[in-house]
Amino acid sequence: MKPLDLTGQNLKPSDFYDVVLRRRPVRLSPAAVKKMNRARRVVEKMLAEHQVVYGVTTGFGKLADQKISDGDIRQLQVNLIRSHACGLGSPLSETQTRGMMLLRAQVLARGYSGVRPVIVERLIQMLNRGVHPVIPSRGSVGASGDLIPLAHLAQPLIGEGEAFFEGKRLSGGRALQQAGIPPIVLEAKEGLSLVNGTQGALALGLLSLFAAERLAETADVAGAMSLEALMGTPTAFDLKIQKLRPYPGQMKVAQNIRTLLSKSQIRASHIACSRVQDPYSIRCMPQVHGAVRDAIGYVRQILSIETNSVTDNPIVFPDEEAILAGGNFHGHPIALALDFLAIALTHLGVMSERRIAQLVDPECIDLPRFLTKRPGLHSGLMMPQVAAAALASECKLLAHPASVDSIPTSANQEDYVSMAMGAALKLDQIVLNVEGILAVELIAAAQGVEFHAPLKPGKGVARAMATLRSEIPPLEADRSLSKELGKVSEMIREGIFSL
Repeated sequence: MKPLDLTGQNLKPSDFYDVVLRRRPVRLSPAAVKKMNRARRVVEKMLAEHQVVYGVTTGFGKLADQKISDGDIRQLQVNLIRSHACGLGSPLSETQTRGMMLLRAQVLARGYSGVRPVIVERLIQMLNRGVHPVIPSRGSVGASGDLIPLAHLAQPLIGEGEAFFEGKRLSGGRALQQAGIPPIVLEAKEGLSLVNGTQGALALGLLSLFAAERLAETADVAGAMSLEALMGTPTAFDLKIQKLRPYPGQMKVAQNIRTLLSKSQIRASHIACSRVQDPYSIRCMPQVHGAVRDAIGYVRQILSIETNSVTDNPIVFPDEEAILAGGNFHGHPIALALDFLAIALTHLGVMSERRIAQLVDPECIDLPRFLTKRPGLHSGLMMPQVAAAALASECKLLAHPASVDSIPTSANQEDYVSMAMGAALKLDQIVLNVEGILAVELIAAAQGVEFHAPLKPGKGVARAMATLRSEIPPLEADRSLSKELGKVSEMIREGIFSL
């Protein structure tokens, strides 16, 4: 792929995914270099004039009243990285780490941080060469940004900490050496600029957003397949109904389901039956799945703004030759958006589990209990529904908003924090859970549809079933489905069932 020119502006989600997921190379644009040099000159001018500037000639947080001597300014930046690198928990994934690296380089390239271009160039070299810092997942409260995760990201830049390179976990210095990248000696403000920002929660949020879009597409497919298995009616998806409540998501979902059910022989076989309404989990898919889609659209808007925002403190304004302290590092916009997405995806998963429950114990149609030809001797899909129920209940617990919590830190200097990283980590697990629930529904719904043979489902449903059956055979007798559910979850993640 053509390298991405990093300018600090106009980074689109598609650019982010190309770099993070598909290893698109990155380079720093000449225009960004000029902007960064202008801001750097302001920092150096204030240093030469012995001005008091937070984080440049003072300590940090509650220690901002401590003046730092000229001879200790470099050591101050190194000490900041070392002291803040105190994370706990399992490391972030490679994709999450790559996302943080790209987004931190993006912010610094904007030209308001006062760091030398070489800092961004080194980050880009690490990204392109596949040197990925070991970043513990726990430790951030989301203000002053993701300090602890970003400190771990910064450690290998100075030859410290740990990094993964070519499948091995190495010391940061060793990883740089093997990759042929020289370490950096930090100058004034550069350590602070590396750790102060929202890029931890933002990277995880963007990756969950990418997954959420695929989950929303898959849910429509799985729901339509369940409708066919349960011999439901498409009446509720009629365009005339949707026009009277024209939410964009609702309109889109109803259109998708109409397309998936097109030319269904199963529907034609019971068009005159006495059932006029289906359970809500079938009938109200446009209203619920559609609301989830609209929530995803809102989150996409928020994260796109954050991706191209300056989240440092203090911020350098070259035109005014000023350095101003503020609170752009505060993660609340992200925390609220990711909490909203967590709630939305939980509804998607819980509604899918309700359709699975309808499939394994149908009340109104002639499907065998638990979708097995010999109930009793075989348990069929009894226990996959239990697994889906467990995942759905866990989603409900995790959907409790992280953003409504706060805990004072830094001797009450940082007395109201966002918990954005907590929101991002919970959302990451909800995404995995909903993938699993939808995997169960796809397997159960396909099994149910096949009991109606030789009648064929709608063309869109038939295509989805053929895709599923290319990997997962019908359940003729009891077998362990764990690996197969994992395989279908992977297919969902890869967008195989997206419309």
